Amino acid sequence: MAILITGGSGYIGSHTCIELLNAGYEIVIVDNLGNSSLESLRRVRELTSKEFKFYQVDLLDREELNKVFAQNQIEAVIHFAGLKAVGESVEIPLFYYLNNMTGTLVLCELMKTYGVQKMVFSSSATVYGFAERVPISEDFPLGATNPYGRTKLMIEEILRDVYVSDNKWGIAVLRYFNPIGAHESGRIGENPNGIPNNLMPYITQVAIGRQRELRVFGDDYPTLDGTGVRDYIHVVDLARGHLKALEAVMATTGVEAYNLGTGRGHSVLEMVSVFEKVTGIHIPYTIAKRRPGDIGICYADSSKAERELGWVAQKGIEEMCIDSWRWQLNNPEGYQEEAKLTEKITK
Repeated sequence: MAILITGGSGYIGSHTCIELLNAGYEIVIVDNLGNSSLESLRRVRELTSKEFKFYQVDLLDREELNKVFAQNQIEAVIHFAGLKAVGESVEIPLFYYLNNMTGTLVLCELMKTYGVQKMVFSSSATVYGFAERVPISEDFPLGATNPYGRTKLMIEEILRDVYVSDNKWGIAVLRYFNPIGAHESGRIGENPNGIPNNLMPYITQVAIGRQRELRVFGDDYPTLDGTGVRDYIHVVDLARGHLKALEAVMATTGVEAYNLGTGRGHSVLEMVSVFEKVTGIHIPYTIAKRRPGDIGICYADSSKAERELGWVAQKGIEEMCIDSWRWQLNNPEGYQEEAKLTEKITK
């Protein structure tokens, strides 16, 4: 029996694959490679010395996804696949709704067909919208402020309805805060296309010389230095949270939401300062206007995950910055450089 991982070649997916393989799970990965690299999976094999099946399939392709279920004994699904940029979702909302929601519907229908009733879903803290206070707990009102967040919120509601229709389902909804960092080996990490949407890869690309300066979006938030405050969590801690959630859903039924964060908020300029401290590299920046859909302060109350899953974040922001920089330093062009070299060798 195998765990199907959708979007498994992506940033969080690839780190979770490592945790699952090291824990002894058999995995099957599905990814359309639209915003990820096959090179990440080669490195997952390298780091774990373990094999797994990979299918380059889009979740919107029902016929091809059906073959994945038909050819494998799937026991549970960890569902990462989806478009994920807040700003882009504001610009092309219909594409986000089509991709994220329809893909999930196709996946759930095939899970039902093949009797697979266990899922860990990759949600987001964006489902809380403009929270009135912090830290944010799972019982806060929900109301996303951008199309990306709304796709996550709507999928959460769909999954609750699936459980109501068949109470044999067990579903964990994981609301991430802000994943950063990389595997300690420096072999896998965040590899965005173009100018990064997220803070840490933007900082590391400035440090390595790929970007001229960091753009800080907004300095007029009600925070100590005016820049946005977020709960940054190490991607390896986050990956381990998926392992804990998988263990829980395999043993229970129902739908439960869990925040995965550190419970501490840090501003953009604070993160810049910490990065400069641990690397010795100056990060030039300019202030730009706020991005549509962004909020001022957001950090988690993750006590439910600790209480019910036995999970707590272990790594601090200095380690997050060091690991992010090690990844970027070892991979100045991300996965692109080694992938191109491999392509030349195999031709």
